Amino acid sequence: MSDAPANLPDSQLAQLDWDAKGQPLSRLYGDVYFSQENGLEETRYVFLANNRLAERFAALGDGEQLVIGETGFGTGLNFLCAWQLFEQHAAAGARLHFVSVEKYPLSRADLQRALALWPELAAFAQLLLAQYIAVHPGFQRLVFADGRVTLSLLIGDALELLSQLDARVDAWFLDGFAPAKNPQMWSPQLFSQLARLSAAQATFGTFTSAGEVRRGLKAVGCTVKRMPGLGKKWEVLKGQFSSAPDHATKPWFARPPRHAGERHALVIGAGLAGCATAASLAARGWRVSLLERHAAIAQEASGNPQGVLYLKLSPHHTTLSRLIVSGYGHTRRLLEQLPRGQDWDACGVLQLAFDSKEAARQARLAAAFPADLLQPLKQAEAERLAGVGLPCGGLFYPHAGWVHPPALCRLLSEHPNIRLLPHSEAMELRRDDGQWQAWQGERLLASAPLAVLAGAAEIKRFQQSAELPLKRIRGQISCLPATARSSALSTVVCAEGYVAPARLGEHTLGASFDFNSDDLTPNSADHAGNLRMLEEISADLSARLNGAGLDPAELSGRAAFRCTSPDYLPIVGPLADRDAFAAAYAVLGKDARQVPDTPCPWLEGLYINSGHGSRGLITAPLSGELLAAWLNDEPLPVPREVAEACHPNRFALRALIRGGSTDKTARQ
Repeated sequence: MSDAPANLPDSQLAQLDWDAKGQPLSRLYGDVYFSQENGLEETRYVFLANNRLAERFAALGDGEQLVIGETGFGTGLNFLCAWQLFEQHAAAGARLHFVSVEKYPLSRADLQRALALWPELAAFAQLLLAQYIAVHPGFQRLVFADGRVTLSLLIGDALELLSQLDARVDAWFLDGFAPAKNPQMWSPQLFSQLARLSAAQATFGTFTSAGEVRRGLKAVGCTVKRMPGLGKKWEVLKGQFSSAPDHATKPWFARPPRHAGERHALVIGAGLAGCATAASLAARGWRVSLLERHAAIAQEASGNPQGVLYLKLSPHHTTLSRLIVSGYGHTRRLLEQLPRGQDWDACGVLQLAFDSKEAARQARLAAAFPADLLQPLKQAEAERLAGVGLPCGGLFYPHAGWVHPPALCRLLSEHPNIRLLPHSEAMELRRDDGQWQAWQGERLLASAPLAVLAGAAEIKRFQQSAELPLKRIRGQISCLPATARSSALSTVVCAEGYVAPARLGEHTLGASFDFNSDDLTPNSADHAGNLRMLEEISADLSARLNGAGLDPAELSGRAAFRCTSPDYLPIVGPLADRDAFAAAYAVLGKDARQVPDTPCPWLEGLYINSGHGSRGLITAPLSGELLAAWLNDEPLPVPREVAEACHPNRFALRALIRGGSTDKTARQ
């Protein structure tokens, strides 16, 4: 379940023993995961019935959701029972969002063994197991039933992660190990977080009736009622949070008023960010008009034949690192829906330790992250895994690999609620009578109450987003015909650039960086530069490929623009009127500690998903989920601090605090 002695690493998997009935027990806590007599009945009584979930699910209307929070995911039994009940009682257009925290997650093999105890839940268990991939520390989002059911797994310390959560929880399952064995899970500080996260009149159920639990819950405003228990359990608790919680935050990062009208959105740009945004909205019942200036989706940076799930992390678990780990897990689970070998491959990614500084950085990373995410390798082991000679060892990401980005874009965009509008180049945005209108000269392309700008740096053409500090960087990849000898390459290998195992008879090599060129015609100079990078990555692989006689002037390839922000974080969220923002919060220029109560002057219904740089495969799909969470008042899929760090208002805020203007910041 969750908290444990602080001397154990946060990333440790649960250590289990199995009793004579095949039921799991926690070796660390010396406690059971569920009742040994009637585990299924206990879950249905303590958590489902005592939270009145059957009637609450039945009462949900189209587009409405119920959010359940849980302290201790354990074997996932409570989640599966809630999901089963939801399917039995909820209307087709309703949604379930389940948030659960777990410090010591089960391995996939242990989870499969534990869930095999409940054959009546087998259909749901199989779907959970299929998505139980890349569940690393931090916030992890798992999506089921075409978006109808969402599981947010928070992997790590319960108090720490719940304090980072932005959510409105309607019902709580308080299911940590027994208070006597795991007192941290039942602390006053944790109860305070439950109260903060609770919607008005949120309910709870718990198996324990310990006095410290009753007193702790009452202290944060709960009404608590003792109920008869099951079997050997004399009594359990249920109750309700009686007072409305205070969800106040800084107004410039607050959620805009929830959209209450027609659920129709324009998404401008059908690259990965646009397709991901469209998919996340469509899964929630939105009708999406996806505008693309080209004849088809994924024609620019998202059109490369191979992209890499490349995790450039920090051992200090920075905001960007936390976003990357969460985004990597989300994308990695999405890829399971594509044909492996054709559209993606979890062949692993090897980042070479090409100098002493990089080797030292990798050593710090290996100490800071779990081995199932990354592993340091000596040269001989790295060469064995890569299949080619290498100049050194490095850091290996065993479940990462390459992706064919157009295939991922197709997967995301092919939803019945999404209508693709090709040859539609939006040049101007106008707001008229509650609608955002996309215009191409005198031609009205489409209109909707909501618009999302996802066209990379091209969104600077719109007056509303012109001052966002987005920068284009030209990158060129080279396509190298595979040879019999080069086919030995079995992992992606990275240094300053990368080379991937062959897809459809070609290796992808790249990519160059050019901050000055606006010419997207592939050129032989960049091909030559890529070949020099290949030589640095692996002279052996270069020789295996050069047997075919590689001439830079004869190589094929693609050039496209990456789009980055000054702090290398994407720009995701609602957009404000920049002049009104500066006027509303001018006091911050004198005292940055002030928090005026002036509501943020939002540009109603206008949102951004851009600035993903070279990390779009990892950050863009999760950013689509983040936008959908903003719009649908859902639990955010990342810590609140990460969402704020990605917020479009951060640049205007920094300008005010530094005493400048929003325009000045944008030009820097």
